[in-house]
Amino acid sequence: MARKWLLVLLAAVLVGCEDAKTTAPTGFAGLGTEAQGFSQVVHGKPLQFPADLAAHPDYRIEWWYVTANLTDEQGKEWGVQWTLFRQAMAAQDAEQALDGWRSAQVWLGHAALSHAGGHLHDDRLARGGIGQAGVQLDPFRAWIDEWSLSGDVGPAFSPLRVAAAGEGFSYDLDMQAERPLVLHGDRGFSRKSDRGQASWYYSQPFFEVVGEIQWQGEQHRVTGKAWLDREWSSQPLAADQKGWDWFSLHLGDGSKLMLFRLRSDDGSHFHSGTWTTSDGTAEPLDQDQISMTPLHESSVAGRKLPTRWRLQVPDKQLDVQAQALNEQTWMGTGIPYWEGPISVSGSHPGVGYLEMTGY
Repeated sequence: MARKWLLVLLAAVLVGCEDAKTTAPTGFAGLGTEAQGFSQVVHGKPLQFPADLAAHPDYRIEWWYVTANLTDEQGKEWGVQWTLFRQAMAAQDAEQALDGWRSAQVWLGHAALSHAGGHLHDDRLARGGIGQAGVQLDPFRAWIDEWSLSGDVGPAFSPLRVAAAGEGFSYDLDMQAERPLVLHGDRGFSRKSDRGQASWYYSQPFFEVVGEIQWQGEQHRVTGKAWLDREWSSQPLAADQKGWDWFSLHLGDGSKLMLFRLRSDDGSHFHSGTWTTSDGTAEPLDQDQISMTPLHESSVAGRKLPTRWRLQVPDKQLDVQAQALNEQTWMGTGIPYWEGPISVSGSHPGVGYLEMTGY
């Protein structure tokens, strides 16, 4: 019963209304609603490390997000997702946010393992303030129940270990990176519209991975590349933005590319991205530098979603096609979305991940 009511409360907050029965959602999962009383993302305020590896309970929503493109001993390709979301149901000061059952923090975990012929996922829900989920520093640990992301708080946020298990699958991966964190936008200030919406956003896209996965009782040793995203805000979307399409690409020359578009009802989508060279030098990409064109739609969970794309950044001579490894990697959680590994072909071949919300 406690879990049921937590789901109801979380759903009400994420659709951004005080009375979920009478007020319609605004933007994907209500993330376009105003958030009075919460801290706001303010341009010019520098990020602070290692403090900004940890939670920000004065903001409404944030996440720790790992995706990995892996290959096993037989050359089979796999994709891993591990996500911890923190959602505040009400504005509180830092002491209240950590204080037992008075805490208004709710934590949500998503885990998935995919290959070309299958996709398994699971989710977890926890109340804040009671130790079931949270984030701590030195040593770093983000957890929900037995799922965890743990390791060092050094300049590269490395090494880290990520582990989770659900029905029919599990993974335990060690991740090492030698390049610094990548700050998106203007030193981590990532605009999400021309109307002032923004988030704090940085990544560690340079992880090299070794570890083990388990699929339906079969163990596999895997290697590959992983990408960690950290983002927090109190109003990351404008009211008319119904969802986003987000790409993280590991390119064959060692470069990394992050692109996203936020879809508006009137078709005036907002684009942004970051080009990072193999030595870790990051360059923000503006709207007019990016083209993201859906090429093919698939029927997924009773809806149509683009599962093949053309991505172009002419200033970098990039013109590629991104194709889903498995078109059916639908995350059928309380707030459903599509998330899965992709292959990249064309001017800059590679691998990566695609997330699509609001369809």
